[in-house]
Amino acid sequence: MENLYDILGIAPNASTDEIKKRYRAMAMRYHPDRNTESGAEARFNAIQKAYEVLSDAKLRDEYNHKFNERIVLDPEDEAYKIWQSLFNANGVVIAS
Repeated sequence: MENLYDILGIAPNASTDEIKKRYRAMAMRYHPDRNTESGAEARFNAIQKAYEVLSDAKLRDEYNHKFNERIVLDPEDEAYKIWQSLFNANGVVIAS
C-alpha cells in the first residue's frame, strides 16, 4: 500500500489547507492535458485518490488507523520515508 502522504509530499500532520494547496499544485503539474510524459496520467490519478482520502476527515481517520495498524516489513526504510516526507514538506532535501 503506497503512503498517501508520500504521494502528495506532505507530512501526516498537514492541515486541510496544506493538503488542498499541495494537491492543486501537483494536479496542475501532472494533469494529462498539461503533461505528456509517460506515467503522468497514472501519477495524476494517484494524486486525485490521495486528495479524496486525505481531504475528507472521516476517510483520513480511517486511512490513518489502517496505516498505523499495518505490519512494517523494513523498519529502516519506513523510518527513512517518514523522515523524508517530513523534511520534504518543509523544503529540506535529504540525500539518499
